[in-house]
Amino acid sequence: MDLNLSGKTAVVTGGSKGIGLATVRLLVDEGVTVVSGSRTVTPELKETGAIPITVDLSTPDGPATLVGQALAELGGIDILVNNVGVGSTDEISQGALTSLLDLPESAWHRTFELHFYSALRAVRAALPSLVERGGVVVNVSSIAARDITTGPFDYAVAKAALNAFTKVVARQYGPQGVRALTVSPGPVNTGVWTDDDGLIARLAREQGRGHAEFAAETIANLGAATGRITTPEEVARLIAFAASPNNLTGAEFIIDGGVISQL
Repeated sequence: MDLNLSGKTAVVTGGSKGIGLATVRLLVDEGVTVVSGSRTVTPELKETGAIPITVDLSTPDGPATLVGQALAELGGIDILVNNVGVGSTDEISQGALTSLLDLPESAWHRTFELHFYSALRAVRAALPSLVERGGVVVNVSSIAARDITTGPFDYAVAKAALNAFTKVVARQYGPQGVRALTVSPGPVNTGVWTDDDGLIARLAREQGRGHAEFAAETIANLGAATGRITTPEEVARLIAFAASPNNLTGAEFIIDGGVISQL
């Protein structure tokens, strides 16, 4: 299926692995010139043909630095995918292993810097170009924003803020031709689930359980209608569709295998 993206330009944050890497690959395959911003440049990212930029997007200046360098490389931005997230396993684990009283305020700051403020800052930096070119913002959120049992609670709150932010961008800049959409995955088959030092492995060890057994049980308890978690490539296809020319804006697209079932 031709998504009519050939010749477009895109910035993808967190493109070195997982959902971000799958998105970069797909956009490049669709004929998009892609700049990817992340703290590390993996061999897999190098192989995509995207333009990698090393940047810490959790810092106040990081997103603007990325957008500035992307504009110099691309001449303008048609698509901004705010995907960066999770960060250090130690940090994300805190919200899953502690209570509201025990989680320090510094952890909230770190979580919001990476999962909310990085997107806010990137959008603000890219908006002049997005307005000029009638561009689109795709914010990658999480079903944790709707169901706090599916992720660390500080992460869930940050993603809920991101969902609301998408609607603000859509409402304020829709008349100027800019669209904004949210893609909210459930559990995705990335390092969070598969790595021996990932979040799921950490939670398993905390309970004295084996990684594989605990992961399988957790997936079963989520109650996905499809009986499995989502692949990064499936999320990437939804992101690419959202970014393609259409009349969708302000909407949230959930891809979770049917975990969220309430109206």
